[in-house]
Amino acid sequence: MEEVPHASRETVEAVEGVHLTQLAVGERMSVQHFHFEPGAAVPEHSHPHEQVGFVASGALTFTVEGEAYVVGSGDSYSIPGDEPHAARNEGEEPASGIDVFSPPRANPDWRD
Repeated sequence: MEEVPHASRETVEAVEGVHLTQLAVGERMSVQHFHFEPGAAVPEHSHPHEQVGFVASGALTFTVEGEAYVVGSGDSYSIPGDEPHAARNEGEEPASGIDVFSPPRANPDWRD
C-alpha cells in the first residue's frame, strides 16, 4: 500500500481559478483533487481516460454534446473516454471534489 498525503503533492493552477492536485497513481487508475473558484471554467477538451468523480462541496456545470448537467455537493458523475466535455463553477462558492481516471493519468500536462 502507498499512502499519498495531499500536502505532499504539488497543486497546479491548470486554468485561471482551477486548481488540480495529482494524488495516488496505481497501475489501472489515478486520483486527483480539484478546486474551482466561483466563475472558473475548464474549456471543452477530451482525453482517452474514463473519468468518474465526486463533488464534495459546491457545484459544477458540465457541458457534454451541448447539454448542461449540474452536479452538486454529494453527487457523482461518469464521463466516457474520448467524450468532449467542459466544466464550470457557476455558483457563488468554491467547488471541490475528487476525480478518478482509468487508465491512470500518471504525469498529466494540465496546460495542454
